[in-house]
Amino acid sequence: MANRSTQSVVRKSQLGVSLIEVMVSVLILAIGVLGIAALQTVALKNSGGSASRTQAAIQIYSMMDIIRANRANISIYNTNIYTEGDGSGTPGTMMGWLDGLQATVAPDAKGRVVCIADTMTCSVGVQWSDERATGGTARPSDINITSQL
Repeated sequence: MANRSTQSVVRKSQLGVSLIEVMVSVLILAIGVLGIAALQTVALKNSGGSASRTQAAIQIYSMMDIIRANRANISIYNTNIYTEGDGSGTPGTMMGWLDGLQATVAPDAKGRVVCIADTMTCSVGVQWSDERATGGTARPSDINITSQL
């Protein structure tokens, strides 16, 4: 008879899951979810930086097209330094292009155009801060493209 009650006690203690096992499982799950959230945050930061680089390249080619359309007056597009827009530009103009940089690349984006009339070559660049991206620095990011018109 004593043997039967011992088996009954052993069986009852093995039924179900203890509270400590549940808490450990929840802790492991929480750590995993936090890791996934951190990974998602890094991916979003880097995709934002990538989008800025893509928009900068598109805007540079847009400025090249504006200059090509007015080859006779390429010297009017020279800024020689990085310049930012003031919000007063109209599409198809230098100030409109500078304003567009701030709207599409980054709020602190600046543009530079250096054209040499003798050789009909222009160098167009865009500069912005890419601190948001992972590993980004306070040093500005920039893209420059040179083309012969």
